[in-house]
Amino acid sequence: MNPVLSRRHFVLSALLLAALACSLPGTATSQPTQDLVSLYVAQIMAALTAAPPSPSPFPTAGAPASAAAPSATLTPGIIHTHFPAEIQSSGVFVYDVDSRGTAPENRAPYGDSYKLNRFERPFTQGAMEYLPEVDILTYRIAADPTWYYAFVQLSGLGASGGLTADYALELDFDRDGHGDYLIWAKPPFTTSWTTDGVTVYMDSNNDTGGLSPERADEKFSGNGYDQILIASGRDGLDPDLAWIRLDPRSPSGIQFAFKKSLVGGAFMWGVWADLGLRDPARFNYNDYFTEEQAGSPEKSEAKFYPIKAVFAVDNTCRLPYGFKPNGYEPLLCPMEDLKALTATPTKVP
Repeated sequence: MNPVLSRRHFVLSALLLAALACSLPGTATSQPTQDLVSLYVAQIMAALTAAPPSPSPFPTAGAPASAAAPSATLTPGIIHTHFPAEIQSSGVFVYDVDSRGTAPENRAPYGDSYKLNRFERPFTQGAMEYLPEVDILTYRIAADPTWYYAFVQLSGLGASGGLTADYALELDFDRDGHGDYLIWAKPPFTTSWTTDGVTVYMDSNNDTGGLSPERADEKFSGNGYDQILIASGRDGLDPDLAWIRLDPRSPSGIQFAFKKSLVGGAFMWGVWADLGLRDPARFNYNDYFTEEQAGSPEKSEAKFYPIKAVFAVDNTCRLPYGFKPNGYEPLLCPMEDLKALTATPTKVP
């Protein structure tokens, strides 16, 4: 067998087995996962019978204009066929806690609830120096027929003049509080859509969040997001699954795009900014450290202040998309924060 094809056969077969494991009896599953597996089976069979791809991802002479997106950054050796749209931020704003006002006092104003997996820690370890690139201000979501778009506004740029933290979307399609997918993006970032630095993780055994996603299970021994669906620069099931870019109109804004086939039409989602641990295998962080070890960003919690092991991280409560919450979904934003959200999901014009 052609050695390139043999290598692809091995990698794709291994990934197929990992994906299928999520649909075996006795594991948590839902229709979006089943649809995704069916899609991947078709992709894998096509890949095994096709000739190895051309080493160049760029269109040849006479190729249709849609074969490549002029505003996208392409990874050599990766063939992209679907690209996010050139859109601007849209959707209804939801606000996260803003620590700018109390940053000169080296503290967060409120919003950090360690036991409930809510972090407001855009500060360095010990010294409590403010990190504007870690402080999430607003987030919102919109959709077109193929893509979901998530827009995240940070407080400002880092000391180097850019966004140097890792940013992530956590997706929960069965709404049980245990995250199902984590779209994780590493710098550097540009204003062009790219898959560089983007990894899509999956929790194969539903242990993200520990025994209970709504409380800290201190010294938990799970493995968090333990499988990779897609990673930049390597063979994957769908190289077009998730993209990242800087907001072209705001240097401190991040935009995600991910395919609707990943989670279906109804799910919960939240945002992470992380310049500290940056470890998806230890999600959620409050299950792996005691509160005393983690510290606190609030001076009112004098016995824990300042922050220690869990530092330079901010996350949000979770928003519903495509369904009306009953108010009892784990990690759901407070109902008063959801009043501004419309019943009909926002569409990209």
